[in-house]
Amino acid sequence: MGVKFRRQHTIGRYVVDFCSIKKKLVIELDGSGHLESEDHDIERTKFLNQKGYRVIRFWNDQVMNDLESVISVIMDNLEK
Repeated sequence: MGVKFRRQHTIGRYVVDFCSIKKKLVIELDGSGHLESEDHDIERTKFLNQKGYRVIRFWNDQVMNDLESVISVIMDNLEK
């Protein structure tokens, strides 16, 4: 689709895993440590949304075990 992503991109005080600036899409990959930081993740997503970014999150095991579905969700979000 010709969309470029930056890895470990800074937006405000946050560093996001992957970001398409042109499409205003942030992709976050979460490990088990995020189970303990749900409030922080909510605050972070709210900030990014206020900056005009859509945020989609995947668990690491989703990426490792069901990559096709992950790619499908990303593609759907890029078309919006």
